[in-house]
Amino acid sequence: MINKPDKIIQKQLQGDVTSNSAFLADTDVAVIGGGVVGCAVARKMALKGASVVLIEKASDILDGASKGNSAILHTGFDAPVGTLEWQCVQRGYEEYLAIRKSFNLPLLKSGALVAAWTEEEESRFPDILKKGSENGVKDLGMLSRSEVLSREPNLSVDIRAAITVPREFVIDPWSTPLAYLMQALENGGKALFKAGVTGGEFTGSKWLLKTARGKVRARYVINCAGLYGDILDRDVLGSSEFTIKPRKGQFVVFDKAAHKLITSIILPVPTKRTKGIVLFPTIFGNLMVGPTAEEQEGRDDASVDRNILNELHAQAIKKLPALENIPVTATYAGIRSATERPEYRIIEDTERNWITLGGIRSTGLTSALGLAQHVYGLLLKKGAEFSEVANPSIPKVPNLAEHLPRDCETPDYGEIVCHCEMVTQREIKAVLESDLLPAGSLSGLKRRTRVTMGRCQGFYCSAHLAELTEGKFQEPIAVGETDE
Repeated sequence: MINKPDKIIQKQLQGDVTSNSAFLADTDVAVIGGGVVGCAVARKMALKGASVVLIEKASDILDGASKGNSAILHTGFDAPVGTLEWQCVQRGYEEYLAIRKSFNLPLLKSGALVAAWTEEEESRFPDILKKGSENGVKDLGMLSRSEVLSREPNLSVDIRAAITVPREFVIDPWSTPLAYLMQALENGGKALFKAGVTGGEFTGSKWLLKTARGKVRARYVINCAGLYGDILDRDVLGSSEFTIKPRKGQFVVFDKAAHKLITSIILPVPTKRTKGIVLFPTIFGNLMVGPTAEEQEGRDDASVDRNILNELHAQAIKKLPALENIPVTATYAGIRSATERPEYRIIEDTERNWITLGGIRSTGLTSALGLAQHVYGLLLKKGAEFSEVANPSIPKVPNLAEHLPRDCETPDYGEIVCHCEMVTQREIKAVLESDLLPAGSLSGLKRRTRVTMGRCQGFYCSAHLAELTEGKFQEPIAVGETDE
């Protein structure tokens, strides 16, 4: 039976204190990378009874590609037929729906419309319907212009037709992986932050990984390093079978007044290269448009371009004219870990017990649980033997969804710190003082509470927030700072 993690040890792994032992962790499985895939894999390993440590170079989870996604739970209707991506999306979708209530994870049953705005786009509908059927998504349907406008009356009358995808939903993109990792930690796992992997050696039965915090010994290593997955393979294994081609996606976030304008996710007719620009409601009560798809060299360059944002803004208004009178709350960019090929790059070094999960792009939020299942299956084939945890602990994450009750609606919350997003002092303190997984940075605090993410972008609350977080982060918050 796996013992619950010692809270003092867990804090030590997250903070700046170096372990007194020879190894920060001596474990069955080391998962490198604290994005959504890494958190899901860590959860699966812990529940299956493996001792597991998640190793992350940043001070909190979701610091890379995972922080900038569209938060859509995909059915896989348009995934490449018969591929591992399709399989993992389907499995991930099913598992998410099966477990999300137990974690208190919200779901916005929006449905989606694949919208055709031109004759050429509409001519591709038969192929989309055929692929959906082949992928096992049998409930796709056709809507005429009048039927679309009856459902979404604020869309432009220029729309020609749409395919309805009833089971595409909107979810919380940040509380989801947080819940995964919290469950891993509550059931025996560990997390090591500010610990970029600098090298490693396979001794014949175990890995000795060198990190910025010290050494980790593990029988198996799962590379979930996302944008740096190929570099990690080259640095530790000596070579990589793929190359990350960073692809930037810029987004425009409209004020919450726009949320009432549509109820569905408005999908474009996809191309071979990208799923295209989406117009969609968020779980937090906003309306967004994006992402773009821009190839670039830099893996950390998440800057935005005013001209591209203006074009994105104009496209949104063209499709949803009422947006012309709605202010923009925020703009940001995410970077997808695309490779030179479109498929997932799942690579095994069987002799050295190393598995790389590379090239996980737009569908990663949905497929993460399916990928975790796949990894566990690969480890079983390698002869791994674990004893599954009986009656595992299940954490509940606080609700941040706009359509469900928030913390500010219950007594004794202290005060409202962020009035734009109605974030309470109690919520902030709970995240900062967590014994299990406290926020390691302003970014982490934002994603756990939505503080500073509203209309004023921290203009009014950052001074008070700096006081509340004093001594909590390695880099103190500057007044007016929003961190991203």
